[in-house]
Amino acid sequence: MNFLALPKIELHLHLDCCLSFEIVQQLNPGISYHDWYQSFVAPPKCTDLADYITRAIKGIELMQTKEQLRLVTLDLLRQLKADNVIYAEIRFAPLQHLAHGLSPADVVDAVNYAIIEGNAMYEIETRIILCTLRHYSSDQSMQTIRLVEQFKNTMVVGFDIAADEAGYPIDEHIAAFEFAKKSGICCTAHAGEAKGSDSIRETLAYLKPTRIGHGVRCIEDAAIMNQLKEQDIHLEVCASSNIQVDVFPTIQDHPIDAIYKSGISMSVNTDARTITPVTLSAEYEMLQREFDWKLSHFLKCNLEAVRHAFISNEVKTVLSAKIKSAYQQMENISPI
Repeated sequence: MNFLALPKIELHLHLDCCLSFEIVQQLNPGISYHDWYQSFVAPPKCTDLADYITRAIKGIELMQTKEQLRLVTLDLLRQLKADNVIYAEIRFAPLQHLAHGLSPADVVDAVNYAIIEGNAMYEIETRIILCTLRHYSSDQSMQTIRLVEQFKNTMVVGFDIAADEAGYPIDEHIAAFEFAKKSGICCTAHAGEAKGSDSIRETLAYLKPTRIGHGVRCIEDAAIMNQLKEQDIHLEVCASSNIQVDVFPTIQDHPIDAIYKSGISMSVNTDARTITPVTLSAEYEMLQREFDWKLSHFLKCNLEAVRHAFISNEVKTVLSAKIKSAYQQMENISPI
């Protein structure tokens, strides 16, 4: 099956985890491919999520000016176009990009304009999710959600909490998510990756997102799986990334197939195209090889991603039509 030919939706993708060698070399001309690989790409097995996240720091160091942010964003959209991703939601934490004097609003403004530029240049649709981080204070979380509010009706479409789930509780961030709910801001939240199903339970109870980033530890608790299904909570699953951070020992141990079969809404995502490193086309190929996934699996996951995307119904209708048409054509020429 020609997976590259399939149009794809990606909902879970970190801007600072996707710096290609080409863009890093442009920003730091002295770097060799070997040095880039050592610094920006994580090993097949990290000690834990915290170990994995250290690779993102290298990317963040090169994303401290408006032009750096623009170039990194455009490069990611180039990668998405090459992978035949027709819609993506790209997330980052704006408060991590203030080292060279930019204000948080400057940071968001730079990425926002780069998204507009790149969408036109590559003829794709992408949007922005702003992240607070687990180790942030309540004030920092509120500052971030107010940026989402400030940039409403731009390319900014949602709010997330990311980073070290196992090391920090959610208490400092409840107020920001309550503000989001009152303001009608779409929310997702990392949970059920580094911590177990209890993390998903408390995230749903206190943060009330409509999507969960990862969420794969739900497999440990049938009650949580039922809750996800009943509340129509969408899981942004990133299987290769989960193996790399040792959430599960091998891909054969990953519950993605069981989650799909359970009827929980889910999508397939890369998480971090450089740190892992992976493309959606490669991820699809792996799922076909390891779990015998058919074209129908990928069609459903992409349509579910569209249904839960933080965009207008008009854009959803266009995306769904593109996906259905392409998959129908593929079905006619490829066994499923």
